[in-house]
Amino acid sequence: MLQAAIAGFALGFSLILAIGAQNAFVLRQGLRGEHVLPVVLTCALSDAVLIVAGVAGFGVLVERFPAAVEIARWGGAAFLVVYGVMSFRAAWRGGEALATEGRERVPLAAALLTCLTLTWANPHVYLDTVVLLGGISAQYDPALAFGAGAVLSSFFFFFSLGFGARLLRPLFTSARAWQVLDVLVGLTMWAIAAKLVLA
Repeated sequence: MLQAAIAGFALGFSLILAIGAQNAFVLRQGLRGEHVLPVVLTCALSDAVLIVAGVAGFGVLVERFPAAVEIARWGGAAFLVVYGVMSFRAAWRGGEALATEGRERVPLAAALLTCLTLTWANPHVYLDTVVLLGGISAQYDPALAFGAGAVLSSFFFFFSLGFGARLLRPLFTSARAWQVLDVLVGLTMWAIAAKLVLA
């Protein structure tokens, strides 16, 4: 059981570690110190639902209805292009820094909606969690322990990223650092969108 849990944790962590739209958003919220707990919980719980679905055998369901993945692919790409434009626009405007007074705070509902969209409109999330983790879990006994390890890795990663971002805050008192981050986020969003469209 422990071996299955460790394998699930290791694989889940390796899949989620790659920089993506969801991770970039969590990092940004952590740097700004805005709604960090609700955001990381939303990401981790979403992953948990998808992992449990995969372990429970819903990976087969996704494979039988590829149209759903196709819709998610194009919808996710469109969202990422728009989000990338917003990041480039923020970089162009500049002037944002953590020390800036009177900065407009993003409403919780808007932050959670963005978080949910970046998570659930990304077909790679389904491939990684539902199909890949779900399929591999069948090789372990019990599969539930493998799934539990993968879920734990998701919680560990998102909480570390969201709350660990504060260690970088001194750097982001500079407006220039925010401009660089916004450009990197925009490029990341567009790269993922291109990958989705060209896949």
